[in-house]
Amino acid sequence: MLNRRNFVALGALALGLRAPTFAAPRPVMLAEVYRHGMSLDGYWVSEKFDGVRGYWDGKQFWTRNGEPIVAPAWFTATMPSTPMDGELWAGHGKFNLAVSTVRSQTPNDAAWREMRFMVFDLPMQPGDFNARLVALRRLLPVTTAPWVVPVAQQRATTEAELQALLEKTLKLGGEGLMLHKGTSLYRGERTSDLLKFKPFDDADARVVGVVPGKGKHAGRLGALLVETPEGQRFKLGGGFTDAEREAPPPIGAWVTYRYNGTNPSGLPRFARFMRVRGDAPT
Repeated sequence: MLNRRNFVALGALALGLRAPTFAAPRPVMLAEVYRHGMSLDGYWVSEKFDGVRGYWDGKQFWTRNGEPIVAPAWFTATMPSTPMDGELWAGHGKFNLAVSTVRSQTPNDAAWREMRFMVFDLPMQPGDFNARLVALRRLLPVTTAPWVVPVAQQRATTEAELQALLEKTLKLGGEGLMLHKGTSLYRGERTSDLLKFKPFDDADARVVGVVPGKGKHAGRLGALLVETPEGQRFKLGGGFTDAEREAPPPIGAWVTYRYNGTNPSGLPRFARFMRVRGDAPT
């Protein structure tokens, strides 16, 4: 299968250039979901930025799946050589802009001027998150690269405080919160040391079929047949705009949907389409 790395190499060969070699970065740390009643002892809380996960290895940006990101030279020229984990973010409500900017093989200078690299961890820094946070605050900001921004972290020791932070974040246009356990080491796996807290559940699934619409949706998309990473299939019929029903995501694409809990079978309740993902989940 041709992925982004293959296209970069093929493009170089077509131009008579030596194909670049890539060494994928270490796996990134992935979050579980915060549930009411979980202990908040020792956690740091920050905004969850709605962009594209970016791993800076000191020389090159990568997606969380190990695909190279082509950023303009001016964006990376004065960035620290320290590996950093964060979110390439275009601002509240601009997820699609972030995705299209990051995935472009030819960097759009004007679009990248809108981007910020919101850094929340230093993967190669020794010590737990408390120690890494101290190092991060020493490292950033960098005057010559103001688009590289350290993510603000604070404490919330009670669920009432956490809920108040969530409501404040939502009012400002954010989508949720991240909770990072201070005593955690950086591990490239899904772990409860990192939690996400949003006003709804969301997950990813791969499009495996298209169900034609009926009635007012005749002649266009009625629902997507999707499959979860665990192999469960269900129809995703709500949440689409008219434009998305006219030109639905292609088979093979990964989409994100929101839902309200699960049925006894494990399938999501009231699943609604949110958007096409910028990359496949891990």
